[in-house]
Amino acid sequence: MQLKTILNHVERHKSFVYQEARWADPETKTEIEILIEPRANGRAICSGCGKAAPGYDHLPTRRFEFIPLWQIAVYFMYAMRRVDCPACGVKVEQVPWCDGKNQLTTTYRWFLAGWARRLSWKGVAEAFGTTWQNVFRSVKHAVSWGLAHRDLEGIESIGVDEVQWQRGHKYLTLVYQIDDGSKRLLWIGKNRTTKTFLRFFRMLGKERSGKLKFVCSDMWKPYLKVIAKKAGGAIHVLDRFHIMQKMNKAIDEVRAGEARQLKEDGYEPVLKHSRWCLLKRPENRTDKQTVKLSELLQYNLRSVRAHLLREDFQQFWEYVSPAWAGKFLDQWCTRTMRSKLEPMKKVALTLRNHRELLLNWFHAKGALSSGTVEGFNNKVKLTTRKSYGFRTYEAIEISLYHNLGALPEPDFTHRFW
Repeated sequence: MQLKTILNHVERHKSFVYQEARWADPETKTEIEILIEPRANGRAICSGCGKAAPGYDHLPTRRFEFIPLWQIAVYFMYAMRRVDCPACGVKVEQVPWCDGKNQLTTTYRWFLAGWARRLSWKGVAEAFGTTWQNVFRSVKHAVSWGLAHRDLEGIESIGVDEVQWQRGHKYLTLVYQIDDGSKRLLWIGKNRTTKTFLRFFRMLGKERSGKLKFVCSDMWKPYLKVIAKKAGGAIHVLDRFHIMQKMNKAIDEVRAGEARQLKEDGYEPVLKHSRWCLLKRPENRTDKQTVKLSELLQYNLRSVRAHLLREDFQQFWEYVSPAWAGKFLDQWCTRTMRSKLEPMKKVALTLRNHRELLLNWFHAKGALSSGTVEGFNNKVKLTTRKSYGFRTYEAIEISLYHNLGALPEPDFTHRFW
């Protein structure tokens, strides 16, 4: 079977014909060149308006890199025609295997972008004998096409969170769709300000924003402000994970302060190696941590009291009725405010200030899973770690859309991966 036969099967172009396939250098035999000619009497297509136009002249032969064959580089060789278009003037023709001034064929770019989901960009470049820049441009091409062709209809539930992507308090605002039938990254914004989050709702549009039923977020004030303004008709649920995270930070602050005080007063360091036994849920503790916690419970320690308040609060999530959950929350906050544990009192004040949003957890009737947002955030961190960080915002934006956006792809005659 000849190479031309295979190409006509996997990469057939109606108005063009594959001619001779030859070695670029017969001695090294590391590159294959495939000559392409237009079909007889075929008219060139204007790259400006996409209509057939009379010919003008020919440009020098160009090389377009195709998918390598058995680690041998493959190039399409074609002399581009210029057309004299009545509407656009003199333009270079449009060819189906490439666009613009790209040196990589469209098929090769999609091929590299597909592998870039499995490997790091550097790894893809090394595996297929190309450059990091070519892989980057290929992924960018795939993301641009996917964003332009994705469907944003039917979005009912979203989750918003921030992640740090560089040192120096440089954050990204990430918005996810968290509906049962569709979970994906919808939007990325630089920083975590009010203006940043407003750009998401401008992208989504007023009509789609009005159809949102649930919004899940943490207690970051800019997010709360924008959600109240742009998605006031949706049930706004505070993320359970972040609430318990605040409580764990308070417990750890109490423990650290008490450990220092015991050391200064000359008491036995009973809180040594006690951090995780106080913070972990019972099902996650090791046997050693369980024994350590049982020993601590014998002492009247401030850290233990803070831990018990956290464990008592877990009952809040088990309620069904918002009214009874509200009564429990009020009672818990009252007890905590009397505990003389300043970090825990701050948590209680925060919960009181966001009481209505907390009770929306029960109005949503479990329709939202805040764990979905945290699962996506873990994938964000994994993507960043795999690449040893990103130097530019554009690179991380493209990479996250590519890996988490569930973006569509065009239909291919043949998939090479």
